[in-house]
Amino acid sequence: MDGDRVEIDGGIMEGGGQILRVSTALSCLLGLPLRVRRIRAGRSQPGLRPQHLSGLEIIRDLCEGKLEGGEIGSTEITFTPGKIKGGTHIADTKTAGSVCLLMQVAMPCVLFAASPSELHLKGGTNAEMAPQIDYTVMVFKPIVEKFNFTFNCDIKKRGYYPQGGGEVVVQMSPVKELSPINLTERGTVTKIYGRAFVAGALPIKLAKDMAAAAVRCIRKEIRDLYINIQPVREPDDQAFGTGSGIIVVAETSTGCLLAGSSLGKRGKNSDKVGIEAAEILLRNLKHGGTVDDSLQDQLIIFMALAKGVSRVKSGPITLHTQTAIHFAEQLTKAKFTVTKSEEEDPSKDTYIIECQGMGMINQNL
Repeated sequence: MDGDRVEIDGGIMEGGGQILRVSTALSCLLGLPLRVRRIRAGRSQPGLRPQHLSGLEIIRDLCEGKLEGGEIGSTEITFTPGKIKGGTHIADTKTAGSVCLLMQVAMPCVLFAASPSELHLKGGTNAEMAPQIDYTVMVFKPIVEKFNFTFNCDIKKRGYYPQGGGEVVVQMSPVKELSPINLTERGTVTKIYGRAFVAGALPIKLAKDMAAAAVRCIRKEIRDLYINIQPVREPDDQAFGTGSGIIVVAETSTGCLLAGSSLGKRGKNSDKVGIEAAEILLRNLKHGGTVDDSLQDQLIIFMALAKGVSRVKSGPITLHTQTAIHFAEQLTKAKFTVTKSEEEDPSKDTYIIECQGMGMINQNL
């Protein structure tokens, strides 16, 4: 087999877990045996962390594949995929490792399974260095469903740093193929809404303070829109541990969704958390793109798999997105081009990401 194994250098470009997620998902979909070396070479603690290992294990289980080198700290793995099957699969990071990153690696695969899938993903729902589950439900889900599939995401329990303990159940049916998307018209912002949450030992006042600070910050730039950020205390039976955070979403006249979010932590003033989320949102609105910088890289694998030409207008291309494009092109026959957007006011940093997708067909259906 070794002659046919695709060799991936996990230390180049973004040099993190994303290389592993994109390449193992595509390996599973395309039936390509894979070797990944120098895993997370760019990180302070190189090698597999619990959440990366859980992601590899769920992919292995989804397709009855073979995984070698799958232990914490390992900097090299080989993976030999089998046939993708539906059914119920469980992935548990046993830490606050992000359930959203587990979803990112598994979702493209189960779209091309033989039957419907139910994924029980356990870990952190609102974790640093990953999308919050609220972002996944409020922004990622409605936009990614434009590729012509749907999924259900049920938040059973929320879990926070350091213990995790959250659980999300994702249900999806397979599709024959994915349709391309065209997200090039931003439109005007029509509403701004969000949620500021506390859980566990924290008082609701903190959520109200985060929300109020975010509203004040946005008001300086956008005066004429009603801003509705709900302060929420997560019910004790639906949250494990103590945590806080906020997400603020802007919706546009053409159905674009852009967001900013932030997490509270010990010693971080709640006003600062609210302002941070608001500033991220405002920065994402300023560039004139149709997607924010968190969604940009998450769309790449779906664009690569879709049949036909997808076009997305975005702000500056993140290193995560460049990395996803690099590995999607290396493993599939998809072709990406990134060009500066012409029709924009030249002071805006706006780009068009275009992809001629490979047109993946689900042979099981």
